[in-house]
Amino acid sequence: MLPFANIAIIGIGLIGSSIAHAVRETMPSARITGYDADPAVRARVIELGFCDDVSDSAGAAVTDADLVILCVPVGVMAEIATEIAEDLPSDAVISDVGSSKESVMAALSKALPGARIIPAHPVAGTENSGPDAGFATLFHDRWCILTPPEDAAEGDIERVKAFWQKLGANIEIMDAKHHDLVLAVTSHLPHLIAYTIVGTASDLEDVTRGEVIKYSAGGFRDFTRIAASDPTMWRDVFLSNKEAVLEMLQRFSEDLSALQRAIRWDKGDELFDLFTKTRAIRRRIIEEGQDDAAPDFGRTHD
Repeated sequence: MLPFANIAIIGIGLIGSSIAHAVRETMPSARITGYDADPAVRARVIELGFCDDVSDSAGAAVTDADLVILCVPVGVMAEIATEIAEDLPSDAVISDVGSSKESVMAALSKALPGARIIPAHPVAGTENSGPDAGFATLFHDRWCILTPPEDAAEGDIERVKAFWQKLGANIEIMDAKHHDLVLAVTSHLPHLIAYTIVGTASDLEDVTRGEVIKYSAGGFRDFTRIAASDPTMWRDVFLSNKEAVLEMLQRFSEDLSALQRAIRWDKGDELFDLFTKTRAIRRRIIEEGQDDAAPDFGRTHD
């Protein structure tokens, strides 16, 4: 039995298009209606053909939906929710894919009072964006974190859980505040560091930008992959989860100062102990199946 028969996807970038592809592959009888604010994206989605219908407005897209997934930057969640409010069926479940959850829950609850809201965050992605970037296996063996409100119906939680499981995801359920703190450490802070390092390298007066690109070693190259992520999405993530991000940034600054002192005062044992601990964390990530142990991160060099 399908958890949902009529799915509306609002925002058809990497995540939205990947959801559509995955639904096509795993739930072929489900009907997919898409909408994107960009007319060019809507036209491209029609060409690619992974939606059954592409609407000209967000409201029209949700009219017959029993699941609505908002795949838009967290900064415009309230605006989109307001757009669909009058057309949203009373029995539809509303979800999203945002990287911060407290702000999303607050925005959706205010714009859609009484709606059946089950926020979600599939922890998956690439540096690419747009409807051409999506693929059906993006969520395979990745975590999808659900952060339902305390008064959410158990049946709605189970349906959203079953939906993501069909797309290949592993499910975790946690409090929205805790989610935001965890993701500030594991995702938001690394992105902030990557943007900073790449920006610093680009701005160095004594090193030309051409040299930075020409001689970029593996470490810097991997930072540039993260720093190539969608700027609108990440601007909104940092602003919507600012308390948790600032808390983790303060902790990181303190740890960085300690590392700076260890280097200045030749504390080799201290550096070795830290690097040994971080190496062990890398091994655990591989053991958990969250990355590839292949040489050079599984890259091919054809």
